[in-house]
Amino acid sequence: MTLQLRKRWVTVENIDKMNRKKYMGDPRYAKVLEKMDLLGIMDVTTTRQDKNGTIVWRLPIKNSWMNGKLIEVASFKTGYVRNQNSGYSNYQLNKRVESEPQYCPVHEWCDDADDYVKTDKFRQYTTRSCKLIPIEIERLEYLISYCLKNYYIKRANEVANGKLIPKWTREWKLEQANSTYGENIGAMARINDMEEKLDAMTEDRDYKVQVLENKLNNAISPTKYECAQQYSVKLEKKLFDLQNKLATINRISE
Repeated sequence: MTLQLRKRWVTVENIDKMNRKKYMGDPRYAKVLEKMDLLGIMDVTTTRQDKNGTIVWRLPIKNSWMNGKLIEVASFKTGYVRNQNSGYSNYQLNKRVESEPQYCPVHEWCDDADDYVKTDKFRQYTTRSCKLIPIEIERLEYLISYCLKNYYIKRANEVANGKLIPKWTREWKLEQANSTYGENIGAMARINDMEEKLDAMTEDRDYKVQVLENKLNNAISPTKYECAQQYSVKLEKKLFDLQNKLATINRISE
């Protein structure tokens, strides 16, 4: 029962707090810890992994793999750095380098021997392999740079909940929207024309109302004022009808 209670309290936050001790006392490790805090990276290394010289980090970014878990990367004392959970299996994040030239003998067919026989010729070839990082602090500094470039900058279009929005999806949606807009060019042109007419009528109405108010202030006859008032009411009605037509066109175009 005690063990079960203790396990409940072993959270990711508690593990991160315990693992911070390894970054204290050395300026390079302290600098790495500072960058981890800025990027929201947590050290989730277990006790067994620590004994084996392994360090595991958890990023605040979900991978695009089917499990949708937070990305974890690790440093191993063998010199490798790996992604731990974003594919069918773990894969190396080390830089790739060309190997030294290697040679293999060339075999040619021999009718007398009825088989391929080795000749004096050799074929040169090279292979690509991981560049190992034997020093731990250099592995951690490399991991910080790698994560910043490949998970934070390149995947900066991820929303807060970690859902990835691929670049091709965004471009396809944008193209689709432009295509839809292109099909409604006539309707959009009509809307723009109606808006221009509406603005012109509004300006004309305001001007005429101001003229009428000036005449009223100058004590024009009641009959002329009433006529002007009726004309203003007609303008208001026309303006109201035009606004209704514009709203109808907007609803149809949507």
